[in-house]
Amino acid sequence: MSSHPDSRIADDPIDPDIRRFVEIVNAAYAEHATGAAMDHVARRAVAERVRERWRRGGPEMAETRDMSWHGLRLRLHRPTSDRPAPAMLYIHGGGWTLFSVDTHDRLMREYAARAGIVVIGIDYSLSPESKFPMALEEIAGALDWMEEEAESLGIDPDRILVGGDSAGANLAVSACLLRRDRHRARLAGMVLNYGAFAAEPTESYDAFDGPPFSLEVPEMDQFWSNYVDRPEDLANPLVAPLHAALHDLPPAFLAIAECDILAGCNHAMARKLAAAGVPTEAATYAGATHSFLEAMSISPLASRALDDQAAWIARVAADRDDRP
Repeated sequence: MSSHPDSRIADDPIDPDIRRFVEIVNAAYAEHATGAAMDHVARRAVAERVRERWRRGGPEMAETRDMSWHGLRLRLHRPTSDRPAPAMLYIHGGGWTLFSVDTHDRLMREYAARAGIVVIGIDYSLSPESKFPMALEEIAGALDWMEEEAESLGIDPDRILVGGDSAGANLAVSACLLRRDRHRARLAGMVLNYGAFAAEPTESYDAFDGPPFSLEVPEMDQFWSNYVDRPEDLANPLVAPLHAALHDLPPAFLAIAECDILAGCNHAMARKLAAAGVPTEAATYAGATHSFLEAMSISPLASRALDDQAAWIARVAADRDDRP
């Protein structure tokens, strides 16, 4: 599945609406740059301001509420009053270092409205202050909590999915690996958006590095360094799930951005999941860059990708509902 390449301008591989999104985001970062190196707290504050425009608008929810779990903030979006409903824990990206449930608020509401599910976002502990495996254990714990508190949350414990973008997609797969090895029930599905699944460069690093493509190689390398204590940890399959044995994981939908340095590892992950017998649907969106789903307010391509995922979520949730 892909978008139609004829929507792009000659000699520019990026979809025009996504190009506009990237340019607006880059200009906003430049506007807030101080000219001096920023610490992580300052970088996070800038990232929140830059992303504020992209969280506005979108679907209204029947219920939105913030909750606290073990000192972490969670946000629940319920599109209708239906109970119990399928649910997804959504894990924001940002290189394990940036972003929050605020930056990804509209994206979560779009999933809730389009798929008719409850979406819960989590503000997991960020690196480099909190190194692997803290965030991963928090995600795994939050999934256990959703199952255990399903009745009070108004969700169906047999129809829980996990999703995430970039570092969030990494944490989603790794949490499912932990659950499998701890003999927890298999989730209904994984929604994986342009994930960071391994630190090794691929051919897409050379093809799509630089400011025009949203995510740059030095930035990604720094994110990996922030996440782990030692370089040798990058070989750990719970850090880099592309290196894991992927059998007995939930069905997966991978949204792959064609013009992304992470495209190569996403294609490799899709192949390896399928080879391990995991029901896998991988959609490559021509002209898309890293983070392109955040542009849904101006991009038909991003909106179409969300519709593709919503339809898939409905199918896998129905499959669980039909079990004897």
